[in-house]
Amino acid sequence: LGVLGLCLAAGAVAQVRLGLKPLDRLRRELEAVRAGQRERVPDSQPAEVRPLAAEINALLDQNAAQLAQARTHVANLAHGLKTPLATLSLALSEPGRDPDGRLAHLVGSLDRGVRHHLRRARSAALTGATRIRTDLAGPVADLASALERLHAEKGVRITSAIPPGLAAACDPQDLDEMLGNLIDNACTWCTRAVRVSADAAGSDIVVRIEDDGPGLGPEALAAVAQRGRRLDETVPGHGFGLAITTELAELYGGGLELDRSAMGGLRARLRLPG
Repeated sequence: LGVLGLCLAAGAVAQVRLGLKPLDRLRRELEAVRAGQRERVPDSQPAEVRPLAAEINALLDQNAAQLAQARTHVANLAHGLKTPLATLSLALSEPGRDPDGRLAHLVGSLDRGVRHHLRRARSAALTGATRIRTDLAGPVADLASALERLHAEKGVRITSAIPPGLAAACDPQDLDEMLGNLIDNACTWCTRAVRVSADAAGSDIVVRIEDDGPGLGPEALAAVAQRGRRLDETVPGHGFGLAITTELAELYGGGLELDRSAMGGLRARLRLPG
């Protein structure tokens, strides 16, 4: 009877472990979704957990749709308010437009309030349950092709050295905006050559955008990242690209650093989570 009891206990343990194995597999797949390694739980599941997997995928789809809708509203609000405020701020900075500075102060307060709430909304979207991982090689190649055509009169050539499979834990739209600002800035100031490279640095990804232009001195490097600050008014633009890129990078826990490139011009080092 004792031997029979041991056999029955061992059989029960084996049956429980075997029965719970699909749930353990589902747990690992959910961990991969939360880490951004996959977007959905695979549909090929044992019959016992297939309805649970279907409900989880439906919940993920609903969450993604709500997140996309929220991001659309945030983007619309950003375009609807930030650009007019920035234009108004630049207009008031002209001599004689605001003698006592009261209007500029009010516009600055309004701008800070708008940016604060937009930052909170965007930060809440970025810290959700899932984190999208975006491959770097594709967006860089697309931007390089578009910006070479845009700066064709200068004969700009953009070279890229991105390791295959290197990805950043960043939304594709935000990644395009950050890389687009930096590469376009390099194309504007370069003589002819721009180089984009990236590699992993621990748990982060570092993207370097370099050009062969005149570069910047230490004081200019400190000033150029300020919102709306431009060092050459003869070049089209409003000077908000680097500041916006810095804000986006910081929302993801990264950052932007500017220094001198070995090519002679500016080097922008964009750090993002990997």
